[in-house]
Amino acid sequence: MAHAHHKIDSHTVDFRVDPVVLELGRRFVAAGHELSLVGGPVRDLFLGRTSPDLDFTTDATPDQTLALIKKWADNYWEIGRAFGTIGMRKDGFQIEVTTYRAEAYDPDSRKPVVAFGTSLTDDLQRRDFTINAMALRLPSLELVDPFGGVRDLHASVLATPGSPESSFSDDPLRMMRAARFAAQLGVSVHRDVRRAMTDMADRIAIISAERVRDELVKLICGDSPRVGVDLLVDTGLADHVLPEVSALRLESDEHHRHKDVYQHSLQVLEQAAALETAADGAVPGPDFVLRFAALMHDAGKPATRRFEPGGAVSFRHHDMVGAKLTTKRMKALRFDNDTIKAVARLVELHMRFYGYGDAGWSDSAVRRYVTDAGPLLERLHRLTRSDVTTRNQRKAERLAFAYDDLEDRIAALREQESLDAVRPDLDGARIMALLGIRPGPVVGRAYKFLLNERMDHGPLPADVAEARLLQWWAGQPESAPVEPAAGNPSAGVDLSPSEESQ
Repeated sequence: MAHAHHKIDSHTVDFRVDPVVLELGRRFVAAGHELSLVGGPVRDLFLGRTSPDLDFTTDATPDQTLALIKKWADNYWEIGRAFGTIGMRKDGFQIEVTTYRAEAYDPDSRKPVVAFGTSLTDDLQRRDFTINAMALRLPSLELVDPFGGVRDLHASVLATPGSPESSFSDDPLRMMRAARFAAQLGVSVHRDVRRAMTDMADRIAIISAERVRDELVKLICGDSPRVGVDLLVDTGLADHVLPEVSALRLESDEHHRHKDVYQHSLQVLEQAAALETAADGAVPGPDFVLRFAALMHDAGKPATRRFEPGGAVSFRHHDMVGAKLTTKRMKALRFDNDTIKAVARLVELHMRFYGYGDAGWSDSAVRRYVTDAGPLLERLHRLTRSDVTTRNQRKAERLAFAYDDLEDRIAALREQESLDAVRPDLDGARIMALLGIRPGPVVGRAYKFLLNERMDHGPLPADVAEARLLQWWAGQPESAPVEPAAGNPSAGVDLSPSEESQ
């Protein structure tokens, strides 16, 4: 393939290269080496985007690179040295310099087998996509684009430098990256790339869960997550990494009495992302927890679908089942516990609102809604509003009006009392002093009783709370010793500690 070398100037593309980039280039060239800015940072110059992460490639060995940057960098690290990469920080930039690679992969291994090369073009050929296979020689700013990256960027097409089959054999994670770039950059995927993704989807199984997870997070947080998810499902990749989403494509019953759950879920994802706000700081975007909960909120529907007499379709308890399926999938993808719990909780709560518009809620029910959502309340507001995709304008307006009313109720109650951290009116120490008991399960039961009182009746004066607690306590088996019955020496013994073993 003919090499394309272009000297970029302001007429070709509007970009600014930080002085750090040119300075590093001059150091390498002065020492007799080549250095080029490469990959994402070069692509981003054409897109008018900037990044604090800079990737460079060079013919210098890792040892030679170290000698050149040790005194220049603010700090450096050698964690990727075996792969030819030296990392450093300089003037706020995170920089990686990698020796040219002529890389081979063991087809059955998750890890690349590294061989260092001497040619920039060969190095570019082994990169994932043409738009990432461009380099800017330093310090001359000569564009090296042997595989048509500029052409594909202008056409918004994702293609590979060589055959997609060869690229995906080298690293099957690139199939996930294709979907991620579709979501992030709004590019369409070349038909040959899509075909290879479909034919080779099962190869994703050799990639570690952590690497798959990281690509999935970037995809979900992209500008067009719906496009990326749709590509995963269409190519069959989702069957391996997100089978619960693939399963949402329920076959419609012959009368089409229920809407397409899969397309509905994609629309909810899109609508939830549109409701993220940075202005009020409530849910600044992109917010992975909100978006992933939106995608997974109906994950329990395939397992709970029932055809009722008369042709109706029901999905009873799909919220609870969906929360369990979401937890299981996120654990398999090695998400941290806090993220798993937050997403699963939103899935579990997403149906809670639907009783409000029909029956109205007491103040107690509103308090429980806020308390059960806890720190997820703002996300739950957005998820619930996003879950309306009906074309029936009157129904959509009715639901929106009902949710406006609920938010108004929450705001009014907030003014009267602190709903953010609803606690009983008496703390544990006061409970123990009042009832004359020691720490143990009984204190927990008393605390729970007072919490329910607080939920049902709002804040209570201390004397009223104490009176209600004593009234509750009078009915508890531990409240007073019982005279031992004849022939039953154990009667009257406080059995409360044994609850801990139940």
